[in-house]
Amino acid sequence: MGKWKIRDDKDQYMRGLKSWLSSTKGEAPEEMSAFFAARLEGYEEHMKLWKKAYRKTAEMIPKGCRSLLDLGCGTGLELDEILKRRRDISATGIDLCKSMLDRLKEKHPQVDVICADYFLAPFGENRFDAAVSVESLHHFDPVPKRELFRKIRGALKDGGNYIECDYIACCEEEEELLKNEYDARMAGIAPDTYIHFDRPLTLEHEMRLMNDAGFSSVRAVDSIQGATFIVCAK
Repeated sequence: MGKWKIRDDKDQYMRGLKSWLSSTKGEAPEEMSAFFAARLEGYEEHMKLWKKAYRKTAEMIPKGCRSLLDLGCGTGLELDEILKRRRDISATGIDLCKSMLDRLKEKHPQVDVICADYFLAPFGENRFDAAVSVESLHHFDPVPKRELFRKIRGALKDGGNYIECDYIACCEEEEELLKNEYDARMAGIAPDTYIHFDRPLTLEHEMRLMNDAGFSSVRAVDSIQGATFIVCAK
């Protein structure tokens, strides 16, 4: 784990982050699903900066995978790459935002979609050969994430893999800074409301949650343009 440097420009990045937090202080947070629905038309163009990460995700899908769960799938940018390479895969995508799922279905009618909160929705037991999540879980608190990892593990078949590609905090200062700002922006908002605000964990803390969830192995395997890949085996 220690060999992965999340950011080469940590000092410059932290200065920019603090400046952005200062300039946006007092802005009303947006509810998660509404945030993405409002940006649907420009979303895929904006997310092209993660193109290499989507391709890497597709390359990491195990050869024997026939059933795949995609958490926070959005319009299916990682599925575009996965299904381009693996037409034999039966994919299920889950996301809060119905309009994004509608866009996914326009591209991939064969994909089963679930419009739901993946922290609450049942996944079943021993159902999927693999699961993926790309640039989604960095919005959420650690405690429900640990329980979600347990649920993902249960949904995987024996020997299955969970592949996470996500924004990871470059240092404990970033994690703590964003946690405190998240808490401040949630003041007066119902605790079961999801807002669009990043609060990533450090790699150590993210992997600790995965280990606590009972995966047999948890490995950081790559970092591309700020997107860090972690593979968890059941």
